[in-house]
Amino acid sequence: MRTCHSGARTTEVEVATHVMSLRRSVAAGAVGVFVHWFDWAAYAYLAGTVATVFFPAEDSTTGLLAVFGVFAVSFGIRPIGALVFGSLGDRIGRKRTLSLVIFMMSGATLTIGLLPGYASIGVAAPILLVILRLLQGFAAGGEFGSAASFLAESAPRRRRGFGVSWLEVGSLLGFLAGSFVFFLLSTTLDDSRLTSWGWRLPFLIAAPLGVIGFIIRNKIEDTPEYRAMEANDTVPRSPVRELLRSHKRHLLQAFGLMAAMHVPFYAVLTYLVTYETDHLGHSADSAALLSTVISLLGLVLVPLFGLLSDRVGRKPVFVGATAALLVVSTPAFLLMRAGTAGTWAAGLLLGTILAAILGTYAVWSAEVFPTRTRQSGLSISYNLTAALFAGTVPYLMTVLISATGSTLVPGPYLMVFAAGGLIAALSLRETVGSTLLRPEDISDVPSRVPSSDAA
Repeated sequence: MRTCHSGARTTEVEVATHVMSLRRSVAAGAVGVFVHWFDWAAYAYLAGTVATVFFPAEDSTTGLLAVFGVFAVSFGIRPIGALVFGSLGDRIGRKRTLSLVIFMMSGATLTIGLLPGYASIGVAAPILLVILRLLQGFAAGGEFGSAASFLAESAPRRRRGFGVSWLEVGSLLGFLAGSFVFFLLSTTLDDSRLTSWGWRLPFLIAAPLGVIGFIIRNKIEDTPEYRAMEANDTVPRSPVRELLRSHKRHLLQAFGLMAAMHVPFYAVLTYLVTYETDHLGHSADSAALLSTVISLLGLVLVPLFGLLSDRVGRKPVFVGATAALLVVSTPAFLLMRAGTAGTWAAGLLLGTILAAILGTYAVWSAEVFPTRTRQSGLSISYNLTAALFAGTVPYLMTVLISATGSTLVPGPYLMVFAAGGLIAALSLRETVGSTLLRPEDISDVPSRVPSSDAA
């Protein structure tokens, strides 16, 4: 009986150790995307105030456009950051790039919160703002690839989908936290206080969050897969070149998965608020409430879909989600014409489909690439599709609706990217339960034949 009890206690200790290890990995991986999306939401919601502070007061419209222009530029520089940090992570490890990225992002955010306005230092204020936003965008280009690679390689094989899905939970939490802080500021401060000092608070809050994230990331060990490459002296010298030479197909497949995530994410969680107020006649409060509820729904559903993908496979979940998006996108926008109830029903339906995509796209993309080029592949595919398709959603929707006169335009637009994601998913084989460390990762000569191509 003693042996039995001892064995049971050993099993319990092993389970507890695995749980604690997964929690540490999740915290280390998700904290950076939380900080990034917190900053993103704060900057977006405070755009009008930031325009007043950093640009000449004579033309408020020009100032607001300039703020959004700076916002767009920070998206445009991300692919460059992806190239640098993706390659760096494959050469020096996930841990080091995770720490470096969050240090740069939080440092730039803190500096923005301390930056004097146009009234104090004149034209130097907007110039410094642009430089700092470029630095943030550059660092953000390395965040997703580093975090997704780390989480995929750190999570237990049987719960990898669940572990990596928390990356998107961190994104949603950061977005909601930024929105909530803006709500508190706008309801407790008048315009003069918000302009004089209140706008700085979210940026100053992000700094200690970044410090906490840096400490967490600095204490973790690098992933077993990367350490195995170090032990075998097979760390790649030119991972991007190797990626483009041997894994172009994987890169294109990841592009399809990423684009099918980015467009509905920005359409449902950001543009839908503008669509409701401008084209459906709903109040701003009602539109913001629906966006908040969809985000809260995502917090619950995303890890559940990640867990489901561990049970039934990545392919059934992602294919089912993109097929559903292809079918219901246009009917959903038709349903929104039926009033508030129809808008809520359509929004929650689209939000549920988005949650299924968010719960599976990152882990499946991570499993597509070999360890040697994983961070480069994830970083490049994520940030290039973000630069091309994510930030352009509100602008293109506005232009297309104006040109066609049809408010149904978002439906067919979503269908295009759903079809692209579906094609990419069908071209990939199932990877659930697969090993991430392949023979080519610990061989002196990398394989030129991709090992996870389509069945």
